[in-house]
Amino acid sequence: MNNRKLLVGITQGDGNGIGYEVIIKTLADSRILESFTPVIYGSSKIFGFYKKTLHNIEQIDTYVINDATQAKPRKVNILNCLPENTYVEPGKASGDSARAAIISLDRAVKDLKEGIIDILVTAPINKRAMVQEGFKYTGHTEYLEHEFNASDHTMIMVSENLKVGVVTGHIPISQVPSAITKEKILSKLRLLDKSLRRDFGIDSPKIAVLGLNPHCGDGGLLGDEEQKIILPAVQQAIEEGIMAFGPYSPDGFFGLGNYSKFDAVLAMYHDQGLAPFKALSFESGVNYTAGLPIVRTSPDHGTAFEMAGRDEADPRSMMAAIYTAIDIYKRREAYDALQKGKISEEFIKDLAHPDDGKPQIE
Repeated sequence: MNNRKLLVGITQGDGNGIGYEVIIKTLADSRILESFTPVIYGSSKIFGFYKKTLHNIEQIDTYVINDATQAKPRKVNILNCLPENTYVEPGKASGDSARAAIISLDRAVKDLKEGIIDILVTAPINKRAMVQEGFKYTGHTEYLEHEFNASDHTMIMVSENLKVGVVTGHIPISQVPSAITKEKILSKLRLLDKSLRRDFGIDSPKIAVLGLNPHCGDGGLLGDEEQKIILPAVQQAIEEGIMAFGPYSPDGFFGLGNYSKFDAVLAMYHDQGLAPFKALSFESGVNYTAGLPIVRTSPDHGTAFEMAGRDEADPRSMMAAIYTAIDIYKRREAYDALQKGKISEEFIKDLAHPDDGKPQIE
């Protein structure tokens, strides 16, 4: 296996949010540069601005570049890709900051497509502001699906003890019932099962499927999607060899801690899965996009304009996003090599719980 340090591209996200703060706090730990080489797509001026607002930050060994091929190991590489006159207004949603976020993302994806960087970690964006500036997607996930011609994808929220995927993502709640079909649930179950095996090193993953209606429809009294759509999808998945179970009523499922009995949970819609996930794992949660040919993660929080520039941002989710991406990249590499008979099953099992001397997330 290749032991070179991976190049991790990190987009700045919305420069008026907490993106730079969590990036700087994460990379301030000098031990982190032993594990990978970071390339921040943004502005050295904005990096310097936010660094001055942070306390208790040791000297960071930065290196300003104009091309990712110039990145140096053991340096925090800052790739200047924004217009020279770009400035920041912490805490304010603006067209300028949205345009800068688009430029940062486009440049990083270009380098990812060309194989210059290995992994993409995205800092939070303001979706509404970006759409107003011409961005054609409702989020990173939809943008990346288009850019990499993925036939399907699913968002998986990841923490040490919980993984939650969703059938429907960034759509209005009023559109959820009509968007849920047997085939769509099956597609997400197939993606989730494959990702658990290939990306997370789980041999025989068990997946819990949630219902849509209160009390799973109460036998049809509160809705019949469970009997007509969700249960048939679960049964079909089982016939295909996927260890799927359910549907389960979400309130009791999470309230009783039943999620701990499964390797992953498939929720029907965004907040059904993300609300309990963030309640249980907010500080170190990671958003991972499964189904793409590349590895992309992000912190599980937003721009948090209300705390931008105040040195209040918690970097644990950003640190977790970076290390989760690295772990997934290595497991994928090992899994694919295993399929070709180039490594042993014992090797890939060791990668299921990697410990590369990474800094502890406290």
